[in-house]
Amino acid sequence: MEQKEQIRLRLEEEIKSTHLLVNKYRELTKPIAPENAIGRVSRMDAINNKSVNQLALTNAELKFNNLKIALSKLDDDDFGVCFKCKKTIPLGRILLRPQSITCVNCAN
Repeated sequence: MEQKEQIRLRLEEEIKSTHLLVNKYRELTKPIAPENAIGRVSRMDAINNKSVNQLALTNAELKFNNLKIALSKLDDDDFGVCFKCKKTIPLGRILLRPQSITCVNCAN
């Protein structure tokens, strides 16, 4: 029972920090206005940075959604059980990657 509360707190903490990241990346991926007075090379850099930030945004949104799903399933009987091999996922892995649905061996 104490482990579940520890996991719940970790999930809530990770959800909060990931939500902040999502908002940051959304701000960084806003369209680049053509009227901005930046040079051609600087504009190309800005466009390149935008695509890198777009990938980071996609990854952060995926993590955010997976964390919310994990929190909603915390009280399920199969929470903390590897999706592939059906063995218990060690608490350390769950605390490091609370959205994990596989053990380390199956993740590789």
